[in-house]
Amino acid sequence: MEKLLELLEQDCTMPVAALAAAAGVSEAEAKAAIQTYEEDRTILGYQAIIDWDRVRRENVTALIEVKVTPQTISGFDRIAERIYQYDEVESMYLMSGSFDLTVIISGRTLREVAQFVGERLAPIEGVTGTATHFILKKYKEKHLLFRPQDPEEREYIFT
Repeated sequence: MEKLLELLEQDCTMPVAALAAAAGVSEAEAKAAIQTYEEDRTILGYQAIIDWDRVRRENVTALIEVKVTPQTISGFDRIAERIYQYDEVESMYLMSGSFDLTVIISGRTLREVAQFVGERLAPIEGVTGTATHFILKKYKEKHLLFRPQDPEEREYIFT
């Protein structure tokens, strides 16, 4: 049933009959599998990916690198839980490398993001440093292209 999950991840608006046919299972099996996946939280939710630039809504997305001192028994989990509970936090990951957590947030302005980092994130006990990177332009997210080039905009390479 991994094929069914892959199809849902690509396009969760596909009718169950189409999902079943593409996955090579009956419609009843697909419905039952989807219900099970929703109940056991394999499927966490369904979401549209919006290109907000097309509707002229001001929005700023930032990727914040967070360095922390892990708590004794709970490691990074306790600090992560404090951070991911904020509404601004869209995604959060434990990382390998030179920092520990990646926090992705959105706000209406740069100032709003800066306030989140300075007033909410940095003061958390165990947070030892942050570095904020603002996303300037989205090209691709979840396998979907933002504003693909029109044919006349493509660059021609002569050889």
